Amino acid sequence: MSDAITGLKPESVWRYFAEISKIPRGSKNEKQISEYVMQKAKELGLSAKQDKYRNVIVRKPASPGKENVPMVCLQGHLDMVCEKNKDKEHDFEKDPIELVRNGNILMANGTTLGADNGVAVATNLAIMADKSLVHGPLELLFTVDEETGLTGANHLKPGFVESKILMNLDSEEEGALYVGCSGGKNTVGTWTVKRDKVPGKSAAMLLQVKGLKGGHSGLEIDKGRGNSIKILNRAVMALVDAGARISSLEGGNKSNAIPREAEALVFVPKDKAKKAKSAVERFNDVARAELSSVEPDLQVVLEPAEAPKKATVIGKKDLDAITKALAAMPHGVIKMSADIPGLVETSTNLAIIRTEKTKVVVTTSQRSSVASEIDELLHSVYAIITLAGGKTQHTEGYPGWKPNMDSGILKVCKTTYKNLYAKEPEIKAIHAGLECGIIGEKYPGIDMVSFGPTLEGVHSPDEKIHIDTVDKFWNFTLAVLRNVA
Repeated sequence: MSDAITGLKPESVWRYFAEISKIPRGSKNEKQISEYVMQKAKELGLSAKQDKYRNVIVRKPASPGKENVPMVCLQGHLDMVCEKNKDKEHDFEKDPIELVRNGNILMANGTTLGADNGVAVATNLAIMADKSLVHGPLELLFTVDEETGLTGANHLKPGFVESKILMNLDSEEEGALYVGCSGGKNTVGTWTVKRDKVPGKSAAMLLQVKGLKGGHSGLEIDKGRGNSIKILNRAVMALVDAGARISSLEGGNKSNAIPREAEALVFVPKDKAKKAKSAVERFNDVARAELSSVEPDLQVVLEPAEAPKKATVIGKKDLDAITKALAAMPHGVIKMSADIPGLVETSTNLAIIRTEKTKVVVTTSQRSSVASEIDELLHSVYAIITLAGGKTQHTEGYPGWKPNMDSGILKVCKTTYKNLYAKEPEIKAIHAGLECGIIGEKYPGIDMVSFGPTLEGVHSPDEKIHIDTVDKFWNFTLAVLRNVA
């Protein structure tokens, strides 16, 4: 047993967590961990089924006398995000995660910990193995590739899950019960552009927006953080008015992240270079003043650059259409929830811009817990792009999970938590995707709730789990199963 978990409670959960930390389980590399769960089910004499995507469902019979209780499914995902510090030597396809304990915190040594969602996997394994527990018939569902496409949940087949109640163990705040999540789609706009020769007597310069915080385009969209593409576009339009020509526009990396950095290669008439630099410095002051409380490190700078060979610039008419579209493009919170105070219901993120040889491509993402509001946003973004002469394409997306405040399993969880810990749990929804949205669409009418222990810094080497919350989470999970029974 790893020294980092020695003496921790519940012992069985931590023992399984240490075991699975030795098994490679990055997204789309779940073969070994899926087979491990199947083998454990076999050793325990439990019925188990694995589909071709490596989703696994294990069925555990009810405790004596509880055979007629409604079946409950406990669900988590097998995969983890594989990130490490630059100076860390680690091969996620073969090296075990090195667990490090510091007081009440468990982390990994320079890598992601995999508590998202390894804690659910370990919990389900512990429930499978413990014959002393009181519960009705159970299904233990282990899905794959949640982190990079929700692939496992998307490919669940009718009948694979039989339960009418599902407890998703993939939330990250002990004492909170999650009852909803957003769905989402991406809209990609593409402009085919004419390229012109660089005007004579021009100086190449690089316009940069940097120092922004960025963040998750769902969880941090309400923080008022700066969008580097929107800021860059304002500076570009000012430079164009001053006679500059634009060669390329680049910014953002992921559709689910608020863009932190952006840049444009510009060509400025040599006799106007100083004037252009002064204009950008003035705009930098304006932008910093607008965002001073949330983005203290923002910088907008224009510096000399080396022009690439055979450089060209985007045609004036095409650039004018693109910059106007970017100016009109919504970004941020569109609507707050009327049901759950403080919850963003609908938002959109201007996420990525790329310049190719004869194209400029813009990626945006739309989120909402209400499907019709996603459609409305898609139409708005579509209209802006097409009116500006671009073509659009929508991704398949994923469904949301609309909160049901009359949920039966929610009522059981609320009562159970209050009885255990003498306080009310928080009822929340998350402005991000959970597998519950897809599972609810796959199995209409299934009653769902999501909860978990407290995690921080997930998807990064700073990922940590608060040890004491795992015991509370475990006791709460078992108490809910007893109360359903």
